[in-house]
Amino acid sequence: MKKRIYYLSGQGGHLHKGLGEALLARGLDVVGREIQDEFKTIGFAAQVSTIANDLQTQHWNKDSLVIANSFGAYLFLHAQTEMAPYIGRVLLLSPIVGEFDSEELQMGFIPPRAKKLFELATANLYPTPANCQIHVGSDDWQSNPTNVTRLGQLLNVPVIVVPNNGHMLDRSYVSQLLDSWL
Repeated sequence: MKKRIYYLSGQGGHLHKGLGEALLARGLDVVGREIQDEFKTIGFAAQVSTIANDLQTQHWNKDSLVIANSFGAYLFLHAQTEMAPYIGRVLLLSPIVGEFDSEELQMGFIPPRAKKLFELATANLYPTPANCQIHVGSDDWQSNPTNVTRLGQLLNVPVIVVPNNGHMLDRSYVSQLLDSWL
């Protein structure tokens, strides 16, 4: 029987393409949520509750694996606020952790509940997963490495800042990471 992994893609991502394809190539049974189509239309609160329910009812043991990318990681971090600390292993790649902007690109984004993660973490009220690590690019303007590192410190979660990488981490880096993490 194949080992199962719960995967939360980034915006518009697919479970069986990109990172999902890399997981499949490693012989894993990939399940989870794609942040698109019907799931994208149900609204943030329903997305968060759905993910929390998925984890609690189908992926709640010490051998469970969760990998989440970008906005999928943001959804996971918020789903974690609705449950006890997750007991499986969690890998977050380029997580959105709140509001971000780039003056250079003249772009920005304020996600729902943008301040909630830091408010809970600062008050020591965030239910930190038992085994979690975060990887973010040093040049990532969407997942600002300074903010990601600060959240990691507040949660006592290791954050690895990958030099010379942006929001999409280098394929060879992710490949090596998956091989060692899995």
